[in-house]
Amino acid sequence: MNTMTILMTIVSTTLIYASPLIFTSLGGTFSERGGIVNVGLEGIMVIGAFASTVFSISFNETFGASTPWLALLVGGIFGLLFSIVHAVATVNLRANHIISGTVLNMLAPAAAVFLTKVIYEGKGQTPIIQQNMSTTDIPVLSNIPIIGEIFFSNTLIIGWIGILLAFVSWWVLYKTRFGLRLRSVGENPEAADTLGISVYKMRYSAVLISGLLGGIGGAIMSQAITLNYNVSTIAGQGFMALAAMIFGKWNPIGAMFAALFFGFAQSLSIVGAYIPVISGWNDVVFKVAPYLITIVVLAFFIGKSTAPKADGETFIKSK
Repeated sequence: MNTMTILMTIVSTTLIYASPLIFTSLGGTFSERGGIVNVGLEGIMVIGAFASTVFSISFNETFGASTPWLALLVGGIFGLLFSIVHAVATVNLRANHIISGTVLNMLAPAAAVFLTKVIYEGKGQTPIIQQNMSTTDIPVLSNIPIIGEIFFSNTLIIGWIGILLAFVSWWVLYKTRFGLRLRSVGENPEAADTLGISVYKMRYSAVLISGLLGGIGGAIMSQAITLNYNVSTIAGQGFMALAAMIFGKWNPIGAMFAALFFGFAQSLSIVGAYIPVISGWNDVVFKVAPYLITIVVLAFFIGKSTAPKADGETFIKSK
């Protein structure tokens, strides 16, 4: 491969693997900015991946080429619905946020595999989807000399939508009334309550947004990467998204760049052989790298990155 082709392959593959992480880490950012720790992102992604795959297989002939995009919406909706469990547990029942999220992570894979066997005659995985989110050239932008060829040719459009969404999310959190109220609830819910802000409503909104975006993230995994649902479709990506959020210091743009970094780490199993410095490394190193990097990031940055002050704290409305 020549240098240009290698760069194109690295950028394209990185964006493919980063796309689910971008959406999911943005969802986690909204949740924790509202004061709700959401370690259940893994489970939410599982539900999104499962629901989108079943929809894609069932309605492929009905919607044709539009099926993958509709499947993302379906995955997001089911992720949102599933996140209600976490919202009720943490906001209304005042359960420990970590325990509630862990329950989601345990419940989702078991439920998804069970339903897969029920729907597909005892098989532990779904058939391969017929319409998937393939890479394509972005009109106009792909025609830009060099830059267009590297970044906008043979690329996953939903990945660039995720990058754009990161900037929109930053604007929502830091430049709108909703964002100001959400952040105030995550920093000092008692003070926000005295100003007439509904802490419960804002926290519900935060968790539901995380469910929507996490479900879309899971759907991207099944629609663009694995192309079906099985027990290993979501294998730690939710935790990587959580690490990206922490690495990005609970900032949407920071989380997006961290997700791109983790996406690059995941892509090494494919593109590593084409990168001169590391081309001779054992394949096992590339497969382990994303998970090892996640552990290192959590170990070294979780104590140095400052979370919202009321993140994970239970709020009881005063009478």
